[in-house]
Amino acid sequence: MSDWPYLAALGAVAAIYVACRLKEPWPKLLLPLAVVVIFVCLWQVACELARYPVRQMDGTVRIVERFPAPWSVLLASGQPFFDGTLLKYAIASLYRVACGFGIAAALGIPFGLWLGWSTRASQAFNPLVQALRPISPIAWIPLAILWFGVKDGSSIFLITLSSFFPIVTGAMTAVRSIPLVYVRSAQNFGLEGFELFRRAVLPACLPQIITSLRLALGIAWVVIVAAEMIAVDSGLGYLITDSRNASNYPRVIVGMIAIGLIGFVLDNSIRRLERFDEVRWGFPNERKAMDTERIRVAHTKAQVPD
Repeated sequence: MSDWPYLAALGAVAAIYVACRLKEPWPKLLLPLAVVVIFVCLWQVACELARYPVRQMDGTVRIVERFPAPWSVLLASGQPFFDGTLLKYAIASLYRVACGFGIAAALGIPFGLWLGWSTRASQAFNPLVQALRPISPIAWIPLAILWFGVKDGSSIFLITLSSFFPIVTGAMTAVRSIPLVYVRSAQNFGLEGFELFRRAVLPACLPQIITSLRLALGIAWVVIVAAEMIAVDSGLGYLITDSRNASNYPRVIVGMIAIGLIGFVLDNSIRRLERFDEVRWGFPNERKAMDTERIRVAHTKAQVPD
């Protein structure tokens, strides 16, 4: 058994100890890197412990690995990365998620706002929404293939379906969670009808809608992988299935890592919506920071002579 995983893990622990005593931005850079190093070390140790010898007919002993080690995965990532296979399949998956998620957001946000705002609409449609919401999107795969065939349409349908209900539920809950004082204050300023909804209700709902979009996008990215394993012949899910059929398990791990990294990028991308002023006020930490900044600015102006 090699010693480098233990040495690297020890160095990562030391880096965590040092990073906790440094000022920003060093902790933000060192802590995630140290955790990744520890994870890779544990991965390597687990692979070495899972190995077992097999004596063959000619008397030689062959070492069987139950799980690909990090170095094997790194070597296996070279071919699909450089020949463009990984990029092509990633773009195919992103295209399907973008189409399905966009359709779900375009339909789900106004529908959820309507259900939250209108009591009669909620009474009519909410039971149906709550009955369909628990059905796993994977259960719709046979019907998706029957309706759309083994094409992009089936995957886009599954993504739309899996994203639609979290977005609707989040938007509906956001409307119902609005403090009544917001609506009453807007009405006191003469806002009624659509103007009341546009200038008071919608801005108050945006923080929770952004949260529901993040959750829906995460679900969509999980579902697209399962859909591509069955319903299409391209994408990262198909890459994993094809590699498994070829017993190329290091390449399976490459596909899994690509899915995780792209999902991380997607989540961080949608979190950037929280930085807009129309949304930022709705998050507790951001409200506190904005209030602190206003106090600082006011204090600075008070000290400046006229």
